[in-house]
Amino acid sequence: MIDGSIQVVPAPSRIRIQDGAFTFSPDSMVTVDRRSRELRTVAASLVDRIEMASGVRMDLAEHPAADGPAGSILYTTDGSDSLLGPEGYVLDVRPAGIQLRASHPAGAFYATQTLRQLFPPEIDGSSATADPRGWVLPAVRIHDSPRFHWRGMLLDCCRHFMTVEFVKRYIDLLSYYKLNRFHWHLTEDQGWRIEIEKYPELTQVGAWRMEPGGERYGGYYTRSQIRDVVEYALERHVTVVPEIEMPGHATAALAAHPELSCSGGPFSVASGWGIFDDVFCAGKDATFDFLQNVLTEVMELFPGNYVHIGGDECPKERWRTCADCQRRVADEALEDEAGLQGYFVRRIAAFLHDRGRRLIGWDEILEGGLPPSATVQSWRSMNGAVEAVTSGHDVIVSPISHAYFDADIATTDLRKVYSFEPMPGELAGSERSRVLGGECNMWTERTPQETVDRKMFPRLLAMSECLWSQSENKGFHDFHHRLQHHYQRLTELGVDYGAESADSAV
Repeated sequence: MIDGSIQVVPAPSRIRIQDGAFTFSPDSMVTVDRRSRELRTVAASLVDRIEMASGVRMDLAEHPAADGPAGSILYTTDGSDSLLGPEGYVLDVRPAGIQLRASHPAGAFYATQTLRQLFPPEIDGSSATADPRGWVLPAVRIHDSPRFHWRGMLLDCCRHFMTVEFVKRYIDLLSYYKLNRFHWHLTEDQGWRIEIEKYPELTQVGAWRMEPGGERYGGYYTRSQIRDVVEYALERHVTVVPEIEMPGHATAALAAHPELSCSGGPFSVASGWGIFDDVFCAGKDATFDFLQNVLTEVMELFPGNYVHIGGDECPKERWRTCADCQRRVADEALEDEAGLQGYFVRRIAAFLHDRGRRLIGWDEILEGGLPPSATVQSWRSMNGAVEAVTSGHDVIVSPISHAYFDADIATTDLRKVYSFEPMPGELAGSERSRVLGGECNMWTERTPQETVDRKMFPRLLAMSECLWSQSENKGFHDFHHRLQHHYQRLTELGVDYGAESADSAV
């Protein structure tokens, strides 16, 4: 538990309350230790934030010493605790000044997010009208580092399209609460959302569907927009993980390229939800040529180590009656169509691995056998995580029971999310290191852009604490007390948050 006067989410590892307080004034300045210039960009982000809220532009200067001038907010690598890792930090607030110590810019960035939460909520506004004179911060010393290094959110932009501005806003919100992965769901039965130069039909045809009312609906992200989002995220220490669905959930792609199916089509981009029988044909080499060309362009746009291929909910009906697929089963000495999916995943994984990338897939990819480099995202239950780890694979946990925020709060309320334990109790010793972390998932069949906030918040704050904070620092009563102080911050950030439970819904 943390001291009730410190309203920080997620809960830091260690807090020590000190005497007095730091009083902010326009004469305060932000400084960077001259030996720690790699932290200057992070320091500048604090200057920008204060100006956005107050209209006051603070000076940003270098300083030759690691303690900084009196009354300053100092960024330094000197005296940082290397045991806290690249995302850890030490934040020291005293009446004479503030020091943010970190060995890496990511740690300094998270120290800044904690510092923002010590300021009055007005710092999170954007009206440039707040008066910073007399802002008071409690004197405190915080040592902090994350429990898990994979802390993310999935946003499905296929069932409902989300604007670039909205995506960037969510990256801001994730980073504020110390989440560092934005899982971008970009292809589905209902829409193909990423521009691929080699195959323009994917967006000319696959990005648009006819709604039941007769209107044309859709959209996609250009290559330049994607580069912009990826760069924006990296500046906030968020890695964007693209998801390109295969072999199932492929109707939008097949509408553009029916020759990659088993039957030859024709197909229309799906306007309803569900699981569809027509999937990529696993028997045609042309399918793999196409997907490898697509993934080559995806890797050019997304510099992270991981590419998510989905791999879930793939019906096998077409494969069972497809001559090409049955020939593949025979030629590769596969047992059945489940083995064919395993062949499909292994072939794509090898392609990515040869180019220095790693494959992630939903837990169905376990069913056909996996290469050692594959990472499993367990969604149907935590059993998939246990099976993956004991089979030698890294895992990301996002079980439908606690992490699917498309669910109504009557099913998954704030308390239930907070009760989520990402580490399966069945794992011990070195096995536990294979649990990279977790994600909360926002599927959007029934959630257009204007309603996402009410689904995500305040539940996202609970998930952030599940993934960042040490288990011994967690407690729902304490978290709930701190959360009440964040509703004003969420209002300042423009978040249209929802209820905590069905009982509290208006």
